[in-house]
Amino acid sequence: MSFPARRTLFRPCIDLHDGKVKQIVGGTLSDNASTVKTNFVSSESPATFARKYREHNLEGGHVIKLGPGNDEAAKEALAAWPDGLQIGGGIHDKNAVEWLEYGASKVIVTSFLFPSGRFSLERLKGLADVVGKDRLVVDMSCRKRGNSWFVAMNKWQDITDMEVCRETLDMLSEYCSEFLIHAADVEGLCRGIDEELVTKLGEWVRIPTTYAGGARDINDLDLVHILSGGRVDLTFGSALDIFGGSLVKFDELVKRNRP
Repeated sequence: MSFPARRTLFRPCIDLHDGKVKQIVGGTLSDNASTVKTNFVSSESPATFARKYREHNLEGGHVIKLGPGNDEAAKEALAAWPDGLQIGGGIHDKNAVEWLEYGASKVIVTSFLFPSGRFSLERLKGLADVVGKDRLVVDMSCRKRGNSWFVAMNKWQDITDMEVCRETLDMLSEYCSEFLIHAADVEGLCRGIDEELVTKLGEWVRIPTTYAGGARDINDLDLVHILSGGRVDLTFGSALDIFGGSLVKFDELVKRNRP
């Protein structure tokens, strides 16, 4: 049974790469810096973005560490809005509590749950025991293979054995309080959301879920609301003016989030 529908909201993000706030074409992320396509590098600090989100009470946002060298930047963002932002990137059972102590509202986990690319329920249960279900977000960011989507890990380059479907989302929701789902194939391209995936998520999810990937127009909020029945929220990235984009204005999103 799905949780009650409500109005789709804008959820903010802070993506960190090499210690800076960036917007990157998700499908190009790798350990080889020469292959990474970057849309935007901010001259502003991570804390500046966190304070902006705090000023407008934009709850449910996430800080994602894209690779090494981002810990200090992440701590800076969390310190600027204690208990106001979720943290993801390299989270596991040995450091999750530490990140909550740094000020994260919740921790976001992906790769730790998939040793050698295979899902480990034991690891999920263990992490839920450590931080509590209410402080845990499972990142189901995925790539499409055939007619299905499969969770992708390690900068979205490695496809796991877990299909994103009703059954897996039902199972995972027993141990976490939210899902974060990047459509890695369209992330950073500003060519539109994956409408089919958003529609399916609206049918499948029964806990709060944030979708990211391809949003390019403020009316995408309405589109996600219609497709998901109000059960999925939306993140804007490269299209947003605060990230160097020209398609969507941050101030307009703030207005749209108001009751």
